[in-house]
Amino acid sequence: MTVRAATRMKLGSLAAWSLLAAAAGMLGTAALAARVAWAARAAAPADPPPAATPAREKTSRAALLDPADPLWRRRAPEVFRARCETSQGPFEIEVRRQWAPQGADRFFALAAAGFFDDSRFFRVVAGFVAQFGVAGDPAVTAVWRDRTIPDDPVRQSNVRGTIAYAMTGPVTRSTQLYVNLADNTRLDGQGFAPIGRVAGGMDAVDRLHAGYGEQAGGGMRGGRQGKLLAGGNAWLDAEFPRLDRLLRMRILEEPP
Repeated sequence: MTVRAATRMKLGSLAAWSLLAAAAGMLGTAALAARVAWAARAAAPADPPPAATPAREKTSRAALLDPADPLWRRRAPEVFRARCETSQGPFEIEVRRQWAPQGADRFFALAAAGFFDDSRFFRVVAGFVAQFGVAGDPAVTAVWRDRTIPDDPVRQSNVRGTIAYAMTGPVTRSTQLYVNLADNTRLDGQGFAPIGRVAGGMDAVDRLHAGYGEQAGGGMRGGRQGKLLAGGNAWLDAEFPRLDRLLRMRILEEPP
């Protein structure tokens, strides 16, 4: 039976029960009237579930492999949120473009294209940072590792929960970012410009596995990321199987 046919049948039953309820009320049979009213409610069609309203997403592999795709020229909203689903639970990032416009635009495009999906939190140092942003697929990493963005001035401090790009010096920010696990205000003077903050779920960030510390490639300035960049997930999963996963990241609030 189709949904439309079932609905017509329920509506017909509802009308019949309504007539019986009226008759029962006229006869003064309170018990019968109550039973009829209950049956009428049961026969009524259920309210439809609320319509899903997911943010528009573009996760095309073609865009990830093509820096000329129009996606990469989009301007980020002034304020937006991204939901990051991890093997330790979800957390949300709120990005404010006025904090770091260049960084916000790149992050918005990376998240919208699915760059971060199925990657690893490869550098988690307790009491310091949790770093991510190396694609699981080395072919994607090869496209973006040297495609840097201009520097942003530091307008916000690297306090606990803020997120910023990793770098080795001027004009070296590309795709790697970190979440501050503590107040790391000493990074402000080194040019690390936060683009946003963890707006919810910081407990999930705190649970990310920190047992490997700097061993799985470490930071960009350490100069030991060669195997990480060349091997991606395959190398990380073989050598550091307890690393937590960034399952997917989705933009929650996009402009129309």
